[in-house]
Amino acid sequence: MGDKEPKELKDRLPVVAGFVLFAFLVLVFRFWYLQVMQGPYFKELSQNNRIRLVSTPAPRGLISDRNGVRLAENRPGFDLYIVPEDVKDWEKTKQTISRLVQIDALTIEEKIENSTGRPPFQPVKLKEDLTWEEMSMMESFKFELPGILLEVGPKRHYPYKEITAHLIGYLGEINSREIKRFNEGNDGKPYGPGDSVGKYGVEVSLEHFLRGVDGGKQVEVDANGSVINTIKSIPPYPGNNVRLSIDISTQLAAWEAMKDKTGAVVAIDPRNGQVLAMVSTPSFDPNLLTTGISKENWEAIRDHPLKVLTNRAIQGLYPPASTFKVITAAAALEEKVIRPTTKIYAGPSFWFAGRAYRDWKEEGHGKISVHRAIVESADTFFYQVGLEVGIEKVARYAGNFGLGRKTGINLMNEKSGIVPSDAWKRSVYGQPWYRGETLSVAVGQGFLLTTPLQLLNAYAAIANGGKLYTPQLTIGIESPEGKVIKKISSEENSHVMVSKQTLELLKGALKGVIAEKGGTAGWMKRAGLKIAGKTGTAQVVKMIERSKNVEDQPYKLRDHAWFVGFAPYDDPRIAIAVVVEHGGFGSSAAAPVALKLFRTYLKEEPEEPKVVAKLGEKHD
Repeated sequence: MGDKEPKELKDRLPVVAGFVLFAFLVLVFRFWYLQVMQGPYFKELSQNNRIRLVSTPAPRGLISDRNGVRLAENRPGFDLYIVPEDVKDWEKTKQTISRLVQIDALTIEEKIENSTGRPPFQPVKLKEDLTWEEMSMMESFKFELPGILLEVGPKRHYPYKEITAHLIGYLGEINSREIKRFNEGNDGKPYGPGDSVGKYGVEVSLEHFLRGVDGGKQVEVDANGSVINTIKSIPPYPGNNVRLSIDISTQLAAWEAMKDKTGAVVAIDPRNGQVLAMVSTPSFDPNLLTTGISKENWEAIRDHPLKVLTNRAIQGLYPPASTFKVITAAAALEEKVIRPTTKIYAGPSFWFAGRAYRDWKEEGHGKISVHRAIVESADTFFYQVGLEVGIEKVARYAGNFGLGRKTGINLMNEKSGIVPSDAWKRSVYGQPWYRGETLSVAVGQGFLLTTPLQLLNAYAAIANGGKLYTPQLTIGIESPEGKVIKKISSEENSHVMVSKQTLELLKGALKGVIAEKGGTAGWMKRAGLKIAGKTGTAQVVKMIERSKNVEDQPYKLRDHAWFVGFAPYDDPRIAIAVVVEHGGFGSSAAAPVALKLFRTYLKEEPEEPKVVAKLGEKHD
């Protein structure tokens, strides 16, 4: 046995030597790979572990009204960041953060997962705008939680809260879909996770103007990731400032008049299409959404039964009711169905196809011209006239006045409305148009739907002699230093194809609604203002017997109330549309809202007139 042992060891020696040589070669290769092939990477990693670049968010551009009053501004706030590579104990870190600030462990994990693709040692934003108590608690635990950073950054603040919410909008953290959308064709700094962007209103429509250029700091950190020295700093450059056409005094008046109602108010300058006020109620506080909101609070806003996130001024669709009668009248006059002097008997009912179409006035209006038909809002007059004109021509003139299409205002998700026709009904319902349906459309009911802004634009065209402007919200863009970068002029997109004589007749009739005896808004004459306009009462459901007292009806069954008009009628400077959902009669529910705006904008403060029309006394 002893003689054989040296021989066996000798036979095994080459195998052992080969294994040792192979292991040595593997180590040499690994050393070469790490030092040569991966050397730059690890050098950068080591450098980042000691010297890092920290982004400094740029303040967003300011938003002001036409007179320079701030509608959106910035304030300082504390943000909580985490550097995942510096975290030593993830469970302890998540539990401690969840205990100190209002953010749960699941949200922390989601934030980290959504930051994939970021450079090493790049901070990930966990929570924005910490309260003073949260910031103090995090500061005291900072040294026990490696990887945690607190940074001061600009936060958006909206001084007027709900009053301008649907107009100005709000900011929010960008999502993956928005990153792709905003980065398409973006020649500047690309968007990334954690960035704040406009989500609604002017904030999103003017995002490329309002966004600034972020700065940065080159800092030296210790083994725990804590900053021990700032090596270099590049300050951020603020975004451009935006001046809107809004008049905040008129906006405030609209809010005060509507805050206990559901509906919308829009005011524009008919001479150029500039929007002077836009209010949708009920509303929401954009400050709650901008700096982060709990899931429960967000769902409460999103699922609110009155749809507080809907801008009813551009997204609410309503039958225009009697306010549409001026367009039916224009079609009849232009198509020579009637002349200004033509008189038609407008009785208590109009019979068609064996059915009585009633007028709002039980005794009827007698034999009247188109002027008095508009002043008194005679349904039976327009049933007959609309039937003679026909749905195709009524639809053509409605489109001529801008109905059935978007106005082009620079706000997202504007609705087009509906102007029905035979072709429209066949495409939607697969059925032909019946003549009896024309009667409803002639008085602004049936399939006809419009937004308050569309209807207002049509009335502004009557006021200004036929010009349809694209409603304009922005009048200027200025640099942070105050230099004018862009001055935005009014844009006339079309002209109403109606004669001057017809427009003047319509204008005179709208004046008569307030100024003449029997006008459906005659009580407004007591205000001492030169107002021209039209009331409207849009049926929500068909009722066999309609109560003269609005309060007797269930809220959801009450009619929507309209008023659309302009002033002064001899030199129009403001046009206003008001819709009050389930408000009842236009004269008593919507017209007083418009009067408050007329007074505020025109700087007129005569004695408050009483609404002399009792509920139910005037249909419109």
